[in-house]
Amino acid sequence: MKVSEINIFTDGACSGNPGPGGWAALLRYNGHEKEISGFEDQTTNNRMEMLAVVRALEALKKPARVKLYTDSQYVSKGVHEWMPGWKKKGWPARIKNQDLWQRIDALLQIHDVSFIWIRGHDGHPENERVDALAREMIEKRGIEE
Repeated sequence: MKVSEINIFTDGACSGNPGPGGWAALLRYNGHEKEISGFEDQTTNNRMEMLAVVRALEALKKPARVKLYTDSQYVSKGVHEWMPGWKKKGWPARIKNQDLWQRIDALLQIHDVSFIWIRGHDGHPENERVDALAREMIEKRGIEE
């Protein structure tokens, strides 16, 4: 069985840190696109960046090969540099956002994900699109979530 190859673009935003936040993702597969987004009333920018990744990967119906584009160095470094050590040490309690890191880890056991860091607010069309969607969620305060 052929594994689906999917491109995902994610972003998170926060008005104040902490404050109201929005997250968004664009999933692209075989010429089709799907946008997903959401709102949290009291959160941080890092949590919104991570939640965008979690919700995008959770939206996949079956195991897939994923190229996931993020402008968050926190997410990129967390997955590539910090998470392996945290897992070895049994997920020390001091880890901020541990609940979301563990959800990401569980999803990485299902999907073959390559995280690709891109510079934010640098004219990357898909990044600009998910940034606008995340900010729109804050402006609407989650009314249409």
